[in-house]
Amino acid sequence: MSHVNCVLNRSIFAPEIKQNKMNKSILITCFLMVSMAGFSQEKISTKFGKGLYNVISADSSWSMKFGVRFQSLYVGGVSINDTAGFGLGTNQFLIRRARLKFGGFAFSPKLKYKIELGLSNRDLGKVDSRNNFAPKMILDAVLKWNFYHNFELWAGQTKLPGNRERVVSSANMQFVDRSLLNSNYNIDRDIGVQLRHNFTIGKNFVIREAIAVSQGEGRNLVQTNLGGLQYTGRLEFLPMGKFSGKGDYIMSDVKREEKPKLAIGVTYDYNDRAVKNKSNQGSYMMYDRDGDGDDDSYFQSNVSTIFADLMFKWKGFSLMGEYALRDADAIEPSALADNGDTLTGLVKVGSGLNICAGYLFKKNWEVALRYTQITPEAITGSSAHQQYGLGISRYIVGHALKVQADVNYLTTEGSSDSGLMYRLQIDIHF
Repeated sequence: MSHVNCVLNRSIFAPEIKQNKMNKSILITCFLMVSMAGFSQEKISTKFGKGLYNVISADSSWSMKFGVRFQSLYVGGVSINDTAGFGLGTNQFLIRRARLKFGGFAFSPKLKYKIELGLSNRDLGKVDSRNNFAPKMILDAVLKWNFYHNFELWAGQTKLPGNRERVVSSANMQFVDRSLLNSNYNIDRDIGVQLRHNFTIGKNFVIREAIAVSQGEGRNLVQTNLGGLQYTGRLEFLPMGKFSGKGDYIMSDVKREEKPKLAIGVTYDYNDRAVKNKSNQGSYMMYDRDGDGDDDSYFQSNVSTIFADLMFKWKGFSLMGEYALRDADAIEPSALADNGDTLTGLVKVGSGLNICAGYLFKKNWEVALRYTQITPEAITGSSAHQQYGLGISRYIVGHALKVQADVNYLTTEGSSDSGLMYRLQIDIHF
C-alpha cells in the first residue's frame, strides 16, 4: 500500500515539480533579460567600429578593448567554354569570417598585446597531426614591447612582415577578398619573434625596418618543429610622409588624402628546410619511407620568397601593386625509401603580379579594378592564369560597415575553358 501511495504521490506531484522548474527557468531568463536591458542603456565611451568596450584600470596599469566582426558572403560561379558556351552555375552562402578581437596594454603603455580568435570554419584552417587535429582557432596572440625609442620587440603568433595585401586586415579590403597572388605566395602568420624599428629623414621621409625569426610551419603548431627556422626581413619607404589613419595598410582612400602619399615595400623571406609546398603554407610534403602504407616522413627544401609592393593614395584615388617570386634550392626534393626507391616531392614555385586601383566618390561609393597574373614554373605542372576583377563598394561607416560586390573573370593558359565568379558580401565590425 505504501508503495502504491509513493507511486501515486510521485505521479500527482510530478507536474508541480516540472512547473516549479519551468517557473525557475522563466524567472532566471527574465532576470537575465532585465539585466541585459539595463546594461544596454548604459553609455560606453566608444564609437562604432572602434571596439565594443574599452576599459582602463583605476591605477592605469592595464587596458582592454574588445571587438567582434563577421562577413556574410554569397559566391556564384559559372564556367565558360569557347565552343560550348556557359556551363552550369554554382552558388554558395557562407560566413566567410567571424572573429573576436582583444587588445590593449599590460603593466605599461609600452607593452601592448593583441589576441584574435577565428570562429568560422574558413578561419579554422586544415587540421592535421602537427596541431593534434584541433581547430586552428588562434589567429593572433602577440605581445609588442616598445623597449627603446622607436624599437619594438614582438613575441608570439601574428602576421609575418610579408606582402602588403596579406598584412592588410581582411576587414579593410577593397574587393570582397584578397587576390590570387596572395593565395598562391603569401607567408601569412607564424610563431616567433619580430624586431621592428622606424625613423624619419628630414621632415617627412619615413623608413621602417622589420626582422622576424619564426618556426616555418605556420600557425598553431603544437609539436616539435621540423626542418629549420624561417627568416623574414622587410624595408618600407614613405617618401611623402605617413598616411592618414595608417592608410598605407588600408585598401581604398577612405581618409581622402589631401596630399599625395606613397609607400614602397620590399620583403625577403627564407625558410630553411621547409616541409610545406608553399614555404610555411600549403600542404606538408610527406612520403612513405618504410613502405607500411602511412606517409610519416617529410621532404625538405630551402624555400625563398621575394615581395615588392607599393601603395599610393590621393583625394579618393588609390593604387596598390605587388610582385611575388618564389624559388627553392630543390623544387623537387628527393628522399631514399627503405627499399631503395627514390621518392620526390614538389615545391610550388613561380611568380605573381597583382595591381588594383579604385576611386572613392563623395557619396562613399567606390569603383575598383584589379588585374592578377600567376605564372608557376613549368616544372610544377601548373598552368599560368590571369584574373580580371571589377569591384563596387558602398562604405556606410568606412570599412566598419560596408557592402561589397565584385565580378572576376579567370583565364587559363592553354585551355579553352575560363570562369566567371561573382560575389556579394556584407562586412561589419564593432
